[in-house]
Parts: sequence; structure tokens; C-alpha cells
Amino acid sequence: MLRAATRGSALARWQTAHIANLLSRAADVEPLLVTTAGDRQAETPISAIGGKGMFVKEVQAAVLDGRADFAVHSAKDLPAATPDGLMIAAVPRRADPRDVLVGCRLSDLPEGGLVATGSARRRVQLRELRPDLRFAELRGNIGTRLAKAADFDAVVMAKAALDRLGEHPPVVDVLACEAMVPQVGQGALAVECRADDRRACELLAAIQDPVARREVDAERAFLAALGGDCTLPAGAHAHVDGTTLAMRAVLADGLDGRCHTAVGEGDDGEALGRELARQLLDTVAW
Repeated sequence: MLRAATRGSALARWQTAHIANLLSRAADVEPLLVTTAGDRQAETPISAIGGKGMFVKEVQAAVLDGRADFAVHSAKDLPAATPDGLMIAAVPRRADPRDVLVGCRLSDLPEGGLVATGSARRRVQLRELRPDLRFAELRGNIGTRLAKAADFDAVVMAKAALDRLGEHPPVVDVLACEAMVPQVGQGALAVECRADDRRACELLAAIQDPVARREVDAERAFLAALGGDCTLPAGAHAHVDGTTLAMRAVLADGLDGRCHTAVGEGDDGEALGRELARQLLDTVAW
């Protein structure tokens, strides 16, 4: 029996059940529900409570102190640095990394339309596409955000979250990665265990998708090189094409500043991620 630390939201439970299913031939998995600071302060903007690391710290602590054998995260929620004593043991096959508008298509939004999102990355890129748009803060789980969608012209979500929960809103506009560069790790799951837990490491290694791992490692190298966490107005999307990895990254001057783009390709994804971060840091005016 393995114990999996996870948040209690419907999406987090789905993700943990998915990992349990992947491991089912090798081990039984029992979930350990953990409430995080991000969950307890569901109405507070992410930037005001310490970044998206607030969604993972307590979950990671449950693994470090032995209450759980591994933790299941949305890879996009992880800060760039992995805590001492832990390792990302597996990145399974990645789901769709794209963002979506729910409630209205981008081209159909009225002049000065109100779009709800708690993400700085999403705001700066949407402003590049539609400078006339206005923005409102929106947090909460998928059900909460869908329930509040009617209060705005559109809300922004991750397509993978809707797909995993089987949600099909009447109007969904899928935004291409070239137009809206996703969050680092979006659509991927990251499974962490203690670095010295040989049994868990071996079992989890068996469910890893090498392509997804290569993409996520490249994107996380970009984030680490920026020296920040996932609340930055930045995003990166890596895609393996044959043996080559192509990557597009964005970083904005600020919430109201210009959004800068860097692209590249290469065999060493992590080196590419660091190089694109360097290019953007040399360009962006802070």
C-alpha cells in the first residue's frame, strides 16, 4: 500500500485517482487529503499569499514527514525549486496544455469586455491580443469558477482541467499555444516522493512518459532561470518534435507592460530553457 498526499478538490482527487490507476498493477494507493494555505484563503489573490507554492507546501510536508509516500501535483502549481529531500519521480503522459476562454470566444468579446482570471500571465497575454479588455480577479476550484462565469464576459481556465473533470461549457474557445503561451508545466502532472525512498522511486519511474518529462524539465529550467515562482507574468511551452525540442517563452515588463517572446529549439531542453530565460531577462525592463 502506498499513501498519496493530495489536495481535496475534485480535480486533485481525479489526478490522484489517475496516478493510482497507472500504478494499480504494481501497488494499491490510498489518498491522504491535505488542506493547503491556498485552499484556506480561497478568496485572496495568489500573489498576496505567497504565490502558487501555497498550494503545495503542506502536501510536500506530508511526504517529507512520512505521512505519505508520494504527492500528486499539477505541475503548473510547483515553484521552480524542489525542496531538499524530495524529487520529481514521474511526469506521466501530458494532457492538453492550452488555455481556454469559457463563456465567449475571444473574437466575440465586446469592446471593453470583462474577463476574469487570477493569473498575471493570462492577463498580460490577453491584453496583447485585445488591449481594450478589462480584467477581474477570480480564484477557486473549477466548479466555483464555472458557477461564476455568468458574472463576466468570459473566464480563463486550463483545458486539461475541464477535460479531466468532464466539463463541457456551452462556449469554449481554445487558445493556441502560439497566441497564449501556457503556464510552465500546464497540462502535466508531477509526482514527488522522498529522494531516498527507493521503492517509491522505482514504482513511479514505471509510469513516467519520457516526452512529457523532457518538456516539463525544459519549462521548469526556464522558470528556475528567471529566479521566480509561477506567479510571474511569464509562461513557457516546450514541444518535442522527433528528437528536437522546440520552445516558446514569454515574459512581461509587468502587469501593465509589454509582453516579450523568445523562441528556440535544441536537443538539450534544460539548456534551451535557461537560454530563453536569459534572452528575456536581457530584454525586459523591470
